[in-house]
Amino acid sequence: MKEIGAFEAKSRFGQLLDWVDAGEEVVITRRGKVVARVVPPASVVDYGAALAAADRIRARRRGVTLGGLKIKDLVSEGRL
Repeated sequence: MKEIGAFEAKSRFGQLLDWVDAGEEVVITRRGKVVARVVPPASVVDYGAALAAADRIRARRRGVTLGGLKIKDLVSEGRL
């Protein structure tokens, strides 16, 4: 983790972004007090995990029925 003063961060903003792009976390201080933290973006979405979660949701709903009721009737009764 790098620490840099606010004035210096303003002057060297491009380099600050290069550090963050390289995976560094940069703390910006003003008069010795931490005022900001610049971090790399969160990791990329794991599409495999997302598809697996969707499959688990689909599996849980298999076999679930409304017992002969119609969604329209449930809505009209205020149950949905």
